Amino acid sequence: MRSESNPASRSDSRQNPHPLTAFFEQAVRNSYEGRLGLHDPEVTEYVARLLCRFSRSEKLYELRDSLGRPVAELEQMMTAADPVHGTAASFDAERRVRKHIGDYALFVAGMYPESSQQHRRYRASFPDLVHAGKESYYIVSQFNLFEYEKEAPLYARLSDWFERCILGLTLVREELGNRRRLLPPAVQ
Repeated sequence: MRSESNPASRSDSRQNPHPLTAFFEQAVRNSYEGRLGLHDPEVTEYVARLLCRFSRSEKLYELRDSLGRPVAELEQMMTAADPVHGTAASFDAERRVRKHIGDYALFVAGMYPESSQQHRRYRASFPDLVHAGKESYYIVSQFNLFEYEKEAPLYARLSDWFERCILGLTLVREELGNRRRLLPPAVQ
């Protein structure tokens, strides 16, 4: 299992910001801080960058199987993350895949919760997304030495607050829907 991602550092994302960064940062801040009382700028920034990254659909399915096909099912992603019984080649690969699973689960559960009800044969249930996301962020937080030491506490908070982060994204989605209704019909 391989990932097409090129993990960019925060400094890289600040030097070359995504065109939607400021928009998503404000939307996430309004929901997380303004409506949920979740005052954590690091979490807010992380979730805004997540929305920017997943605004390109190929990033949502950046994990690839051995044939180069996108991995789109949660169960396959979980297998890909396992360095002992699955296909992760190393513990660093496990961390990278687990981070993606946490991001994927947060995004899908918060922005598209109805997708867990559609195509039940292929989609994870909402509780499965919550469990996989919390567990994955927790595992990422346990990589807390050397180059991962500084960011480990962020992933611990994402795991602890996973349900609140989902609710915050649901509020972001609601806000975005309200903004869309303000547009003239030709723009929608």
